[in-house]
Amino acid sequence: MSRTYSIKDNLVENRLFINRIVAAFIAISLLTSGLVVRLIYLQIVGHEHYASLAKDNSVKIVPLVPTRGLIYDRHGKVLAENTPSYSLEIIPEQVPDMDDTLSRLQKLLDIPEEKIELYQKQRKRQKRFTSTPLLIGLNEEELAKFAVVRPYFPGVDIHTRLVRHYPYSDLTAHVIGYVGRINEAELKDLPVEEYRGSSHVGKLGIESSYETELHGKTGYAEIETNVQARPLNTLNEANPASGTNLYLTLDIDLQKTAYDALGIYNGAVVAIEIKTGGVLVFASRPGFDPNPFVVGIANDAYQTLQSSENQPLYNRALRGLYPPGSTVKPFIALAGLEYDAISAQQKLFCPGYYQLPGSPHKYRDWRKGGHGSVDLNEAITESCDVYFYRLASTLGIDRIHEFMQKFGFGEKSGIDLVGEKEGLLPSREWKFEKKKQAWYPGETLITGIGQGYHQVTPLQLARATATLANRGVIVTPYLVDRIATLTESKPGPARQLGSIPLKSENINDVVNGMINVVHSQRGTAKGISKNINYQIAGKTGTAQVLGIKQNAKYNENDIDFKYRDHALFIAFAPADNPKIAVAVVVENGGHGGSVAAPIAGQIIKQYLNDEMAKPANEN
Repeated sequence: MSRTYSIKDNLVENRLFINRIVAAFIAISLLTSGLVVRLIYLQIVGHEHYASLAKDNSVKIVPLVPTRGLIYDRHGKVLAENTPSYSLEIIPEQVPDMDDTLSRLQKLLDIPEEKIELYQKQRKRQKRFTSTPLLIGLNEEELAKFAVVRPYFPGVDIHTRLVRHYPYSDLTAHVIGYVGRINEAELKDLPVEEYRGSSHVGKLGIESSYETELHGKTGYAEIETNVQARPLNTLNEANPASGTNLYLTLDIDLQKTAYDALGIYNGAVVAIEIKTGGVLVFASRPGFDPNPFVVGIANDAYQTLQSSENQPLYNRALRGLYPPGSTVKPFIALAGLEYDAISAQQKLFCPGYYQLPGSPHKYRDWRKGGHGSVDLNEAITESCDVYFYRLASTLGIDRIHEFMQKFGFGEKSGIDLVGEKEGLLPSREWKFEKKKQAWYPGETLITGIGQGYHQVTPLQLARATATLANRGVIVTPYLVDRIATLTESKPGPARQLGSIPLKSENINDVVNGMINVVHSQRGTAKGISKNINYQIAGKTGTAQVLGIKQNAKYNENDIDFKYRDHALFIAFAPADNPKIAVAVVVENGGHGGSVAAPIAGQIIKQYLNDEMAKPANEN
């Protein structure tokens, strides 16, 4: 057996060892140099940038939500306020099992499924350490139920918040509107910085139109937090600016009188201060309670409102469209005088019907036997249809449209509310564009008595009445009289004024006829002239809901209530020094003189009595 022997070469091994040490030293030196360079960059070159990032990781900007401004009526009565309310709130990061927690809370407090879904959407928009409301406006029973089991719900607690409240409920729902939780569509449109932390926004009425003023300016607080983003300390704070308070021209006492006077009927009442355009009454009946919308109305309750035949969610004063009926007759009469189509003294014979030349069709008067020979004053006083058929035929639709448009018919009034309808003032151009048909002479006749295609809103009717009372001076209706903060007060939006050039004697002739409507024994609204020491100028109107055949007779008792005629009335007073103009529409009320006129009479009487009771320096 042979053996193998290895001979060590010490020189080679030493050299190899030294080479490895040198390589390791060079590698360590390079790494150390890189580390030193990086430290220099972090401490000197990138200090400002990384210090800023470190601060962002430890300091959070928390929005401070402003207190919403209040809304008052003209006498300082609160129409919209903020009241303390208990809310059930959850901090998600402190809840071990959110689904289980929500399920148990739902059973405990009988929470509707839609509120659970709404909370899930709300919390996804917030940080996990943010307290987010699940229920707002807890009652005593709900508070007591939760207090007993509170230890079993980590991350869930009761908080006190300011919640919007409307003390006059359905009385002001259509004019004040309401606030509700911000939805997805609104979230995209609202300015992010101003609404960070806000959960509610104005949805309708004044609350919506003046959202910017009422909301205020959001503040912020710099909060020091730990690595779990939990607050430790407040470093800096900029207080929010509360929303401004709004003082309206609305008189809540007059509003209640109008709303109550409508009684069993649906309808609307609008009253305007003639010299300024300030809206005194803006009533739409039926109304609805806006308070449930603030905290989140139950789905079944909302469906009940939506499906109601009476349409309580519909703002009749702003959006209701009605044939004006005979309330247009003073304006048609004034057009006839201004265009010299007729004189005030000229008499026309009324046999109870009118026929166009060569036509067998009879356009009937409301009085079967006719009014006999009547002049302009008598035609307005007795509301003679045949007189206005003939006058409309003489004027023609082009001049009627031109003149009526000057009084604001067929266009929005410019009131400081969102959603106003413009109505419809028909013309031959409109009919051809919409229906691809020519205009017929018979359509001119019925336009002359406020029937056919012509549609108005109660607000339009009130504004036109105010313009007539103002002898052609046009005022823009408005609701917000003053916007006030703790330090300053300023008027509401500018009211554009204009005027219609009218002959004074023509206005006098028309107004005298309107005075006789109320104060003459032959007037159609003579019942409201009792026990007053001033004169009211007015005009009744009846608008057909159901068409009546040529030889058929209208019998109210044989017709379903919902198909009965609408009752209308316009008025201003005192006739010699007008202060207030009123328009009343009573759906299916039948007769303007017996149903609508007394409502206007009550409002005028109350307003003028209040005005006379004021100290001399306030008038």
